[in-house]
Amino acid sequence: MSEIVEQLNVIELTQKLISFNTINPPGNEGGLAVYIGELLLKNGFEVDYPIYAKDRLQLVATKGLSIDKPPILFTGHLDVVPLGANEWTKDPFAGEIIDNKLYGRGSTDMKAGVAAMIVAAIETYRYDSPKGGIKLVFTADEELGCNGAQHLCQSGYDLGEASAMVVGEPTGNLPFIGHKGGLYLNAYTKGITAHSSMPELGDNAIYKASRAIVKIEDLKFEAPKDELLGYPTINVGRIEGGLNLNSVPDKAAFTIDVRTTTAYKNDKVWIRLKELFGEEVSLEKITDLNAISTSEKNDFIKIIFDILEIDSADKSVKKSANFLTDASVFMPHLNNIPTIILGPGEPEMAHQTDEFCYVDKIEKAVEIYNAIIIKNSTK
Repeated sequence: MSEIVEQLNVIELTQKLISFNTINPPGNEGGLAVYIGELLLKNGFEVDYPIYAKDRLQLVATKGLSIDKPPILFTGHLDVVPLGANEWTKDPFAGEIIDNKLYGRGSTDMKAGVAAMIVAAIETYRYDSPKGGIKLVFTADEELGCNGAQHLCQSGYDLGEASAMVVGEPTGNLPFIGHKGGLYLNAYTKGITAHSSMPELGDNAIYKASRAIVKIEDLKFEAPKDELLGYPTINVGRIEGGLNLNSVPDKAAFTIDVRTTTAYKNDKVWIRLKELFGEEVSLEKITDLNAISTSEKNDFIKIIFDILEIDSADKSVKKSANFLTDASVFMPHLNNIPTIILGPGEPEMAHQTDEFCYVDKIEKAVEIYNAIIIKNSTK
């Protein structure tokens, strides 16, 4: 076993990670990636910094790799969302602790999870040498559509193999075995402008958009129920069009957010919407990520439910996330390895003003990750 240079406190590390302003846009994850990388280097990891963009680095770190078994992969993102319009009552970058709550932008989503992964990965080697080793992948630009992960996989970067994956997104330390996919679209309509006193001379683009939106409101996907994820959903979140009150608008635009399942994937939605709108609406993909899930019967999943002392047959136990994660990108890229979404953050606190994560759950996450590493290496 390699010598451990320093004893890490996961709470202090979480506070340190929060102190880096990685609000996306612009992200600026480079400084944080280097800080984490230097910490891992001191503790015997091999570290690489794939470049995503200017001042935006990603991080891939490994230790104990062998030919006997692929490593377990832990992944999280380094960017956070903007502070929002409402004023914070806590310093968003101080990591202040009050009544077991650690406050700060990214505390829940998901720097506490990243910190717990780092500490668990380092501490494991203090007591054991897990077969297959450990791989850490920390991405940039996740919040705007898992773009960093997609860049990593599409750029030709050799991510290597993995036996299983843990995604440290906020779940309150509950194990989620899947999440819906996301197909985010821009929709456009075109018309012909004219003076509003003579609308018959024009072609109203807003009317076209309105007709399309009414179709969406009444749309029922002919989709079977996904045992884990239920049915797909669709929503129009934003609309704009026209220049002024007394003109017929010659263009309009709106957004479409479809959440898909493993039983009704994004390509089917795309075809259905194209058929629904015909030539009147043009569509542009913003994000195109499919749903992911792993069977409860998978050995890796069984290990985690056993560690957490949760009965997977209990119908009252929530087993899927409501949000997208980098697993949508990494899981298919890595031959659909078994994947769990499990992190100390509170799902309801993600992106909120005065975001916080419970201190005891951060500490507990380290214990859980340690147990996962050890038990996975012996199966």
